[in-house]
Amino acid sequence: MSQQFETAPVGAGAASGHAGNTGEGHRNDAPAAARAAAPGYGRVVAASCFGTAIEWYDFFVYGFLAPIVFDRLFFPQLDPMAGMIAVFATFAVGFIARPIGGIVFGHYGDRIGRKSILLFTLILMGVATTLIGLLPTYDKVGMWAPVMLVTLRFIQGFALGGESVGGLLMTVEGAPAHLRGLFGGLIQAAGPTSIVGASLAIVLITRLPEDDLLAWGWRLPFLVSLLLVALGTYVRLKVEESPSFKAAEQHRDIAKVPVAEVITQYWRPTLVTFFICLAETSFFYLVAIFSLSYGTKTLGLPRSVMADGVLYANILAMLTIPAFGMLSDKLGRRPMFLMGLAATAIFIYPFFLMMGSKEAALVMLAIVIGAGVIHPMMFGPEGSFFSELFDTRVRFSGVSLGKQIGTVLGGGLAPMIAASLLAWSHGHIWPVIAYFLVLAAMALISTLLVRETRHRAL
Repeated sequence: MSQQFETAPVGAGAASGHAGNTGEGHRNDAPAAARAAAPGYGRVVAASCFGTAIEWYDFFVYGFLAPIVFDRLFFPQLDPMAGMIAVFATFAVGFIARPIGGIVFGHYGDRIGRKSILLFTLILMGVATTLIGLLPTYDKVGMWAPVMLVTLRFIQGFALGGESVGGLLMTVEGAPAHLRGLFGGLIQAAGPTSIVGASLAIVLITRLPEDDLLAWGWRLPFLVSLLLVALGTYVRLKVEESPSFKAAEQHRDIAKVPVAEVITQYWRPTLVTFFICLAETSFFYLVAIFSLSYGTKTLGLPRSVMADGVLYANILAMLTIPAFGMLSDKLGRRPMFLMGLAATAIFIYPFFLMMGSKEAALVMLAIVIGAGVIHPMMFGPEGSFFSELFDTRVRFSGVSLGKQIGTVLGGGLAPMIAASLLAWSHGHIWPVIAYFLVLAAMALISTLLVRETRHRAL
C-alpha cells in the first residue's frame, strides 16, 4: 500500500485491489468529459451551492451571536471570562458532533447515494436552528436553557457532518476533470456566501438597542432558517444522483462497511486530510470567530467593527475561493496548499499586531486579508483535492472522517483553546500564535508527503 501511495496520489489499495472484481477499474477508465456532459449538471451545482449555503448560514449564525450575547443569555451566573469559555465550549459541541454525523451519513452516502442524505441533513439542520430561535433563556428556565442549547447545537453539527461533504461530492464528482478545482471552489464558496448572509443579519441586529437585542433581536436570524430550508428542500428534490455513485452502483462497487475500509486501506489519505483541515480551519476560526470575542471583550473594540470586518472578508472570499480553486486546475492542488500554509504562518503575527492597534481600519483590514485572501488559498482547492484522494466506494466516508475530525480539533476547539491560552497568559497573545504555528507545521509536512492529484479520474 505504501507503494501505491507513492505512485498514485490516493495512497490507498482499493483502486487496484478492487478493480478486478468490483468495477473500480471501469470507473477510473471512464472519460471525465463524458460525465461532464450529463444533463442537469448545472442544476446539481445550483442545488448543492444553495443547500450548503443554507446549512452554513444556520451554523454560523450561532458562531457569530454566541460571543456577543449568549454568555449573558445562557451563562449569566459565570464571570465574563468563564462565560466566554463556556460559550466557546457550546460552539465546539457543534464541531464535536460533526465527525459522528460524518461517519453516519458517510456510511449511508457511500451505500445508498448522496442525494437522499443531503435532503435529510438539510431538513435536520433547519429544524434545530429554528428551535434555537425559540429557546427560553436562563432567567426563564435556569439550567435547562444551556442544556437545550447544547443539545440543539449538537444536532446542528451532526447534520453539517453529512452536508459539508455530501454537497461537495455531488458537485465535484460530476465536474469536468480540467475544471474540477473551479467547481469545487464554487461549492466551497457557499460557505462565505452563507457567512455574508449571517453577517448581514448580525450587523443589522447589533444596531438594535442593547435591551431589544437581548430580549428578542437575537432570535430573528435563527427563525429565518425555516423559510430558507423549505426553499432548499424544494430545489434539492429536482436533482439527479451523482454520476460517480451511479457508475459504482452499476459495477456493483459498493463498500459494505465504508468506514472500515477507510481505516484499514485509506488511512494515509485520511491523515493528510486531517492535518490539512486541522490548520486550515484553525486559522479561519481564529480570524473570524475568536477575533470577535478578543476584539470586543479584551481590546474593547465596537461590535460593529468586528462584524463589518468579517462581512467584508467573506464578500471578497466569495470571489477568491473559486478563483483559487480554478488556479489549482492550472498549478495543481499541492502548490496552492503549500503557498496557503506558508502565508498563514507568516501572517498570524501581523494579524494580532493589527488587531492590537485598536484602529478600526487596520482591524478590519487584518480580518479581510486573513479570511478573504489567505484562507481561500487553501479552502478553494480543498474540495477537489480531498475528493481526489479517495475512490468512489469510500469517498464520502473517507473525506468525512479526515475533514470532520480535523475540523473538530482545529476549528471547533481553536476559539476555546485560544480563549483559555489568553486567560492563562493574562491577556498576552503569543501562546495563541505559537499554538497555530504548530498546527501549520504539521499541515505543511502532510502536504509535502502527498503527490499531485489534479489529473486523477473520479
